[in-house]
Amino acid sequence: MADEVKVVRDDEKHRYEVLVEGTVAGFTEFVADAGGRLIFPHTEIDPAFGGRGLGSLLIGRAMADVAARDETVVPVCPFVVKYLQQHEVPDLAIRWRPRDVEAAEAAPLEDRLPADEGVGTKRG
Repeated sequence: MADEVKVVRDDEKHRYEVLVEGTVAGFTEFVADAGGRLIFPHTEIDPAFGGRGLGSLLIGRAMADVAARDETVVPVCPFVVKYLQQHEVPDLAIRWRPRDVEAAEAAPLEDRLPADEGVGTKRG
């Protein structure tokens, strides 16, 4: 039987969380800038949940939700940058910052992926 996986937006914590069987397995943080755009600076997946594609699932569903809310994304996290370069998200408004695209391109593979597939591992 497959685990139940959900992605939820937590506005109090300013992040989207990926839940596996009700447990937070990872998150991507956001903060609104002065223009109301959502800056996504960091994503992480708990290593205990690595290897399941949860980073891509998290970012894909978070970006779809942002698009549905008619909000604009400013991708700063290298994993979010790479995801958006490789995946079309219908109706998503993106404000690219060249320095973040360059940083994502130059990042070593292990720094591009949360746990197994995005930027950052669980902070401790």
